[in-house]
Amino acid sequence: QVLLVESGGGLVQPGGSLRLSCAASGSIYSIYRTGWYRQCPGKERELVASISSDGVATYADSVKGRFTISRDNAKNTVYLHMNNLKPEDTAVYYCAAIPKGTYYGDYEKYDYWGQGTQVTVSS
Repeated sequence: QVLLVESGGGLVQPGGSLRLSCAASGSIYSIYRTGWYRQCPGKERELVASISSDGVATYADSVKGRFTISRDNAKNTVYLHMNNLKPEDTAVYYCAAIPKGTYYGDYEKYDYWGQGTQVTVSS
């Protein structure tokens, strides 16, 4: 069993920045892609960024140019750097892991999920 633990959420003003972290209990990133999802009440879960086992990143159009996903293999940790935050970025953010080679756009295919961390962008 792999545990994913997110941290780094909080309250930030519009235009501000946050860095989310997703620490895995084991060395899974060589065989798993990691995704950052977010969900607002009443809305569908949205994949905002992902990074493959080879380090290739993908982004939703809504966050391109503002969010950056990265990974520290030595620490078994994936990060989501969020800049120029907007009120519409407010959501609970989850990290999740899916075996490499599996279509990563379907959240039901992910094997492991973190508990989520709240990000609130408000003045």
